[in-house]
Amino acid sequence: MPDEQKQLLQQVLLHQIEALLSADDTDKLADLLKEQRSSDIAEIVELVDNEQRRIIFDVLEQSVSAKVLEKVDEATRNELFDLLEDKELNSLISHLNPDDAADVLLELPEEEITEVLDSIPPDESDEIRKLMSYSEDSAGGIMDPVLISVREDATVAEAVNKIRSAEIDEDFFSVYVIDKTGRFVGDVRVRLLLTTSEGALISSLIDPDTIYVTAEADQEEVRNVFSKNDLIVAPVLNKKHKLIGRITADRIIEVAEEEAAEDLYAMAGTDADELDDVSVFRAARIRMTWLLPCLMGTGVTALVMMFFKGHNPVTYVAAVAFVPMIAAISGNAGLQTSAIVVSGLATGHLAALKLSQVFTREVRVALLVALSCGVMGALICTFLPHLFGIGPTTIDLTKHLRIVSAFGIAMFSAIMVATTLGLFLPFLFRRIGIDPAISSGPLVTTANDSISVAIYMTLTLLLVG
Repeated sequence: MPDEQKQLLQQVLLHQIEALLSADDTDKLADLLKEQRSSDIAEIVELVDNEQRRIIFDVLEQSVSAKVLEKVDEATRNELFDLLEDKELNSLISHLNPDDAADVLLELPEEEITEVLDSIPPDESDEIRKLMSYSEDSAGGIMDPVLISVREDATVAEAVNKIRSAEIDEDFFSVYVIDKTGRFVGDVRVRLLLTTSEGALISSLIDPDTIYVTAEADQEEVRNVFSKNDLIVAPVLNKKHKLIGRITADRIIEVAEEEAAEDLYAMAGTDADELDDVSVFRAARIRMTWLLPCLMGTGVTALVMMFFKGHNPVTYVAAVAFVPMIAAISGNAGLQTSAIVVSGLATGHLAALKLSQVFTREVRVALLVALSCGVMGALICTFLPHLFGIGPTTIDLTKHLRIVSAFGIAMFSAIMVATTLGLFLPFLFRRIGIDPAISSGPLVTTANDSISVAIYMTLTLLLVG
């Protein structure tokens, strides 16, 4: 369905729901919501106020309410936590799959998590606790513990019967096989079970090269494994090589969206945490955490400019006029390089994982870009002052040419420095455990500005005097 048509239908649904809410017609509202997907209802819940949310949750079946709670954005979910009664929240959590329940509970304070887990059946709470023991961004944290496994000495008939007797609302693509000690051996596709004699042993159908991930693997690494191998599902193993869960492609799609959003926030100089709350004060505080250091960085740039103020006023004005061009072009050149490197590291591209190979390519690109910008910038610096009556007629021709030379060399040098930072910083940040995307953020960009201006003004001082 085209996006425009979907948006139109969503708007129509919103108007219908608002009309029924205004008329206090809960019966028709319940009938209307029964026909909608939980994802569509979640979008509506994000748009209405708390009083209307309360009515919507009152008319929904609990199984649907649980899915809506899991699908809304974090800011809306935090408001729903305050809106829902304790017993109601406990019941909704018990209706969720263990992996979804763990994700939702992690957004609650520690004491509330304990209260919720103590209120649901022990077998369910134990499963959720196991999932919550893993890092939120690891394979263990995003896996689904619900799976079907059989011993390697089982027959096809026994495996099929196990699938039939499993009272779980899940789609299965494979049956996992373990040995006598519980260690993972491989998997058997459901397709083979349906096309093989019932008396055949499972061991004869095992794919010994089954691709798996470990529970401690980062979710970005898991995403890359899925992408490179076109996987629909992958088993998750613990340190003892025992089967503890599985990850499906739909979960990986969510992970890809989360990782892309996190990188975008980091590059923009903000944080996904500001979406956890609707408070504009909280959002402003998070953004200012990044902007204040940038403000200090621009102060450094101002100090660099003031350092050179004592020179010939006309020369100083002519040189200062081109400072924004130097800062902007070098900063963007560095940003382009870091964006390429960060993207390669995020997707696991082999070329981006080899610093020497990336260095060889990017340095050649940077040389061409720096040379081109240096020459074109020098030409602009030569002729642009004439438009404002500032040129060889008001400045000594020799000094004017020296300023032009300083500008061209500074443009070349600043681009090379910025590109070098854009190349090495993502690898450095990755090595020390910092998100490489931060290397494309405003802090580094501000540092690039100060460095490029210092290079330009220093060269102007040396060449013009």
